[in-house]
Amino acid sequence: MRILVPVKRVIDFNVRPRVKADGSGVDLANVKMAMNPFDEIALEEAIRLKESGQAAEVIAVSVGPAKAQDTLRTALAMGADRAILVETDTDVEPLAVAKILKEIVAETDPGLVILGKQAIDDDANQTGQMLAGLLGRPQGAFASRISVDGDAIKVTREIDGGQETVRLTLPAIITADLRLNDPRYASLPNIMKAKKQPVTIKSPADYGVDCTPHIKTLKLAEPPARSAGIKVADTDALAVKIKELGVA
Repeated sequence: MRILVPVKRVIDFNVRPRVKADGSGVDLANVKMAMNPFDEIALEEAIRLKESGQAAEVIAVSVGPAKAQDTLRTALAMGADRAILVETDTDVEPLAVAKILKEIVAETDPGLVILGKQAIDDDANQTGQMLAGLLGRPQGAFASRISVDGDAIKVTREIDGGQETVRLTLPAIITADLRLNDPRYASLPNIMKAKKQPVTIKSPADYGVDCTPHIKTLKLAEPPARSAGIKVADTDALAVKIKELGVA
């Protein structure tokens, strides 16, 4: 079985994003970038399936700027076998990403696609579900545990009030949640080796996909500063203050 793992280049989760002075977007100048944490978990699960003999190859793919090659080389250093970059400087919306991935699935014929349930920059949580819809394949979203079961795969997923386990006939689409695993750190020898590995460069046009955005961001702003709290002498004073502030 071949596994396809889409990964996204985002601001490192330890970095506090800054809004540009004109409010036009997030300031990415001199900001540390990294692989989306949910995608890192998806990649780790794919590598574990390969190491257990249940998969033969892991392909990492990213849609983004040329610098996303660094993210793909991290994937190679972790254990992916090859990498594909669909290079574009456009902010690609989830549906366009799903359409590109659909064409890559047709090209590479994976038995399983594992991707993060969402990216931490836009929190869209749409690409996996859209890809499953475009391909007409079964999906298991928010996976916290997976296991191969012959020509199917069992996915334990978190739902409101508990968990459910679904059995998906392969080929299938899975989106990874935080509890699925703890990703490994890439070793220094593997990092050095990954720098020499080739990355296949494509463009959205190669797959016949138009990445023109359909949504325009009008303005971004920092959240308002939290005001200081106040102390009251007793519950009567609290009731009066709540009434004054109009919060009840």
